[in-house]
Amino acid sequence: MSISAKMVMELRAKTSAGMMDCKKALIATNGDMEAAIKYLREKGISKAAKKADRETKEGRIYSYIHSNGKIGVMVEVNCETDFVGNNEKFIALCKDIAMQIAATNPLAISEKDLDPKILESEREVYRNKALNEGKPEKILDKIVDGQIKKFIKQNCLLEQEFIKDPDKTVKDIINEAIMALGENIQVARFVRYSLGN
Repeated sequence: MSISAKMVMELRAKTSAGMMDCKKALIATNGDMEAAIKYLREKGISKAAKKADRETKEGRIYSYIHSNGKIGVMVEVNCETDFVGNNEKFIALCKDIAMQIAATNPLAISEKDLDPKILESEREVYRNKALNEGKPEKILDKIVDGQIKKFIKQNCLLEQEFIKDPDKTVKDIINEAIMALGENIQVARFVRYSLGN
């Protein structure tokens, strides 16, 4: 049975597991969604979703200066205990997130953090562009929705393709760290400096 991207996304939405883990689970269970959820639970991969509501008051503020000295990032990444906050894997995650921010310059951490005015403005631009290209009125909304999804994926940190492994999103690597370290991990805030801006 061929596993569609839609099936992978559906399983990911239900379990918060990484894209590749979801695909493997669906392949292993011949596309059976319930069996795939069970498979992920048995492997301990959907644990990240259960930890998402736990309070994060520890962590670290990580600073990164790009090698050219012209881009700098400070990011606050939170976890549940100072034990994990001082763990090498957690620190490596903070570095990866800071490097991601330096490379991609996201507008927000997640879609809910994006200014609605920005999305409204983008929606208008995409709609007018589609009209100018002569696209039929009846498919405009679909075109605009597709462009907005793409915009969110490019501009929201958690939805971005991870620079070190484009098969994963930043959210996927955070979920992997949650499973490895056994604690909820959240990106609280970040600031990116670019020389002259």
